[in-house]
Amino acid sequence: MTNVVVIGSQWGDEGKGKIVDWLSERADIVVRYQGGHNAGHTLVIGEKVFKLSLLPSGVVRPGKLGVIGNGVVVDPWALLEEMERVRAQGVEIDPGSLVIAENASLILPVHRALDRARELARGADKIGTTGRGIGPAYEDKVGRRAVRMCDLADPEQLRRRVDGLLVHHNALLKGLGDEPVSAEALVRELEAIAPRILPYAGVTWQVLSEAKRAGKRVLYEGAQGVMLDVDHGTYPFVTSSNTGAGQAATGSGSGPNSIGYVLGITKAYTTRVGSGPFPTEQDNEIGRTLGERGREFGTVTGRARRCGWFDATLVRQAMRVGGVNGIALTKLDVLDGLDEIRIGIGYDIDGRRYDHLPASEALQARAVPVYETMEGWKESTYGARRWADLPATAIKYIRRIEELIDTPVALLSTSPDRDDTIRVRDPFED
Repeated sequence: MTNVVVIGSQWGDEGKGKIVDWLSERADIVVRYQGGHNAGHTLVIGEKVFKLSLLPSGVVRPGKLGVIGNGVVVDPWALLEEMERVRAQGVEIDPGSLVIAENASLILPVHRALDRARELARGADKIGTTGRGIGPAYEDKVGRRAVRMCDLADPEQLRRRVDGLLVHHNALLKGLGDEPVSAEALVRELEAIAPRILPYAGVTWQVLSEAKRAGKRVLYEGAQGVMLDVDHGTYPFVTSSNTGAGQAATGSGSGPNSIGYVLGITKAYTTRVGSGPFPTEQDNEIGRTLGERGREFGTVTGRARRCGWFDATLVRQAMRVGGVNGIALTKLDVLDGLDEIRIGIGYDIDGRRYDHLPASEALQARAVPVYETMEGWKESTYGARRWADLPATAIKYIRRIEELIDTPVALLSTSPDRDDTIRVRDPFED
């Protein structure tokens, strides 16, 4: 038996929510270890559609413990609202089924205000953030001025934290032409919400250590994708945290020896939300077709996603940086009926061939994809549950992806429904 880390291998939106939900049937604990409520995981269970942002995807399954780790930045107002929405759909959530790291940093209203003000000030150079305060909250964390979950239990310490934080933020807001934030008002907001959120606070590293000793299976759920990693992604058009498998250890307090199998969720084509380079983007009829068939709209933002061909060069890079053992290939059915399908196998930048996407923003912007063309298939793959149900040309496409990214397919998802999943190997047993 092994623990499993699930990460996205592109720019997010690969279908992690469904795969985590499918795997959570085999897990005892599901852990979110990075990101904030900018993540969007959609689960389809029978007639119900759950849209989660902060809650671990396994929370919809009875008897599973959900953990929000110290690597996550938590907006307590957004989290409580999400919990109420999920409860209204018939899911039980209480301190026995959800625990939040006492050392997790909080997202405050001032973070949202600063996020929006800075994005507006960037004008044409905007990053494309969700405006939810995630970036500023992470800045406060590494700047050692964050308000953390445990601070809510100590009124004197909470006031000191808020005072120190606003020295920094009010100066920035003033420089951007915005009104300063009142320390008294912010403290009152936090004191009002503290009794509602503190019952969920706990020593999560200890919970996970005890689970390890008891031989329980832990599923670590990442947000966004490797190419949005603050170090390894298309900087500066990235998120504010590390999104790879290594962060599962740091962002949960589990330690690297707790990580077993790393599963990279990989879409059969490529999408991206917001600004930044996208070499295989198809701003044409093909791109619109992929977007319409795949219902490519952000779960959190509602923004239409940019769509393009599968970029094997980018995904291979993510496999190596992320330490991926196998992939779950999703949305294969969106490619049904196309006469031909193209795969990006490299880049031409100023006449030089690259087998990776270089770190330079300027070089990334000039990257022209080198394509390989494959025959499409007319048969439907939607809802297939056996390898034998797939068209031969679809299997050929899958095998070519495996070759190009040097990583095997462990799972194949053929619809949003959790049961429409072909299991090649069980990550928990590998």
